[in-house]
Amino acid sequence: MTYARRTSLPAVAIFLVALLTITTLLSLATGAFRISLSDLFGIIGDGPSRDTTDAVAHNVFWQVRLPRIVLAIIVGASLAVAGVIMQGIFRNPLAEPATVGVSAGAAVGAVIAIIVGLNQLPLGVQLAAFLGGTLSTALVYVLSRSDGKTEVVTLILTGIAINAFAGAVIGFAVFVADDDEIRSVTFWSLGTLGLATWKAVGVVIPLALLGIAMSAKFARVLDTLALGDRPATHLGVRVEPVRLQAIAVVGLLASSAVAATGMIAFVGLLVPHIMRIVLGPRHRHLLWTAALLGASVTLLADLAARSLLSPAELPLGVVTALIGAPFFLLLLRSTRRSQGGWA
Repeated sequence: MTYARRTSLPAVAIFLVALLTITTLLSLATGAFRISLSDLFGIIGDGPSRDTTDAVAHNVFWQVRLPRIVLAIIVGASLAVAGVIMQGIFRNPLAEPATVGVSAGAAVGAVIAIIVGLNQLPLGVQLAAFLGGTLSTALVYVLSRSDGKTEVVTLILTGIAINAFAGAVIGFAVFVADDDEIRSVTFWSLGTLGLATWKAVGVVIPLALLGIAMSAKFARVLDTLALGDRPATHLGVRVEPVRLQAIAVVGLLASSAVAATGMIAFVGLLVPHIMRIVLGPRHRHLLWTAALLGASVTLLADLAARSLLSPAELPLGVVTALIGAPFFLLLLRSTRRSQGGWA
């Protein structure tokens, strides 16, 4: 599939930065406990030691809203960048991190941790989820290798099989769990930022920044891979090592994101697809613009999750799926129509 560049990069950059800024301010001010913009800027300007501002507003801002927003930005950017890399590796705009079993493996790790009681330990579920996602990514890659190379179709089909197996493991775990464990498993598997803390942010930030920084080196290589494996090889790209490294980066980004917030659908699939339509296929621009849009989309979805049924909170993954699925179907149909069919 080919995309024509339709919008100038500076205009897109300005729009994305403005969108992220506005969304962040709305997320800071909106919730069950509302903070006026004047109080909000007072808290930001004077810091947590400001005596004239209400102590509750300070606590809500510094200990509840801010870590939640920082985590949403990190997770959204990580999932979007992982989606860009996945779609570049597979030369398919419908690929996403879940294709290689990262999300399913992380879910298995988290569910097992909850069932065996590791959720009583600080960050026990998150660490188990990260380990599960990393191991599932490695397993998919090992099982899909043959004669020293990995075919894209085999990799995708192996990922589908691992996803199905992970679903069976999760179903069995739910079957043997008690009521409290079932609630924890369900709440986590649907995705949430409600448990965000500075400790969780401190664990995820280094992994996310490392993965995003490593992804930058794949920009030109992914452009070359769009031509196909053989042309890329003739142009000097070592396709197999590059694919292995890229999948490892995807595993790092997606595992850390899922471990922090649970399953969040469509961000890694929809955001890169939108940016390709807007900017075209050059990965040098796609990576950082998708990171900005992914952060904004995740913040907007979390804002909707907190506001639609306030004071109750919808699972974040439910909101992203409800919004993302119809929007993606519209994009899919319009793109297919513009291409005259994909057969």
